[in-house]
Amino acid sequence: MSVSGSWERAARGAMLLGANGELSATIFAEMSALATSTGSINLGQGFPDEDGPVEVLEAARQAISDGVNQYPPGTGMPVLREAIAAHQQRFYGIAVDAATQVLVTAGATEALAATILALTDEGDEVVTLEPFYDAYAALIGLGRATHVTVPLRAPSFQPDHDDLRRAVTDRTRLILINSPHNPTGSVLPRETLELIVELAHEHDAIIVTDEVYEHLTFGVPQVPTSSLPGAFERTVTISSGGKTFSATGWKIGWIVAPESLIKPILAVKQFLTYVNGAPFQPAIAVGLGLPDAYFAGAASTLRRKSEILGAGLTAAGFGVSTPQAGYFIVADAAPLGVTDAAEFCRALPALAGVVAVPLTAFVHPDRRDGYNTLVRFAFCKRVEVLERAASQLAGLRR
Repeated sequence: MSVSGSWERAARGAMLLGANGELSATIFAEMSALATSTGSINLGQGFPDEDGPVEVLEAARQAISDGVNQYPPGTGMPVLREAIAAHQQRFYGIAVDAATQVLVTAGATEALAATILALTDEGDEVVTLEPFYDAYAALIGLGRATHVTVPLRAPSFQPDHDDLRRAVTDRTRLILINSPHNPTGSVLPRETLELIVELAHEHDAIIVTDEVYEHLTFGVPQVPTSSLPGAFERTVTISSGGKTFSATGWKIGWIVAPESLIKPILAVKQFLTYVNGAPFQPAIAVGLGLPDAYFAGAASTLRRKSEILGAGLTAAGFGVSTPQAGYFIVADAAPLGVTDAAEFCRALPALAGVVAVPLTAFVHPDRRDGYNTLVRFAFCKRVEVLERAASQLAGLRR
């Protein structure tokens, strides 16, 4: 098949299996454009409006001045791979070989793309939780694999263990889990992770964990799946520095996995971005070595911001789910008489000067029951912005 034919086939796969059911601009692009055109407060996309720690920013500037501006090694700069390995040992007690078990990527999204494309064949099943980050469905579609989901229901947004057992079968190639979870803000407890490891062994599946919000939990422990007994040998752990260090535009992510899994993923990754972000790699390495106080402070600051926005949403008449982690809070607009969250989000800029995203953007079009009135708001913004948004949203009740 020609190159153009291959891409057409891939696009059809994304169109058929994408989260929004069609090949089009994402809801995030639509809502961000709406925020710009209306001058509304953009609580739709999960990017901070404040810079990260000065030590990390200065390290990037210094790297540029020092000439770190050309292609880095294909697996990532040694200083960052070593920092990632040290991070896994420091925070989780996981021993990692920086030379063979770490791969630097263009953010977590490229890590997911390379992993799914490398480790699945047409017809393989990939199990995810639902709602799911929209890239999951698109990437599974690009790989011509079959997407199987396990529902998360409000208000706890935790999977039923019997649902997990039914979803994972001998046809399952990957069990892709996101904890802390986007969009719901839930964190999977240890007993659920232990069941996933058990099922992976039983059905010879590989576990892929998206842990980009690993340091942004609110009073609940973050337990990496790969830290559990018998898990590391069949787990691909994905994370990034963007969320932790408020540098989402740098797109520095990574994979930690056994060498036997790193090798095929690298074989695919080299034909995606090849390499990326040379001066940002040593800067993220500096970030990973910051004192514990930085990581605790980042989480406590976000928790306070979630409380400010949550109180404003409650005052506006929404039903509010308290997040355990991350950048986002889920609110139920049903008490306001809303029946279609997507249409409500399109109207919200005119109603309150605020932009949000419907949770239906994160579920399959055929499985929207139970999500039709739920809306995701981002609270990773300056306090004054959140207070202004809360005040404007209060007008919905009036």
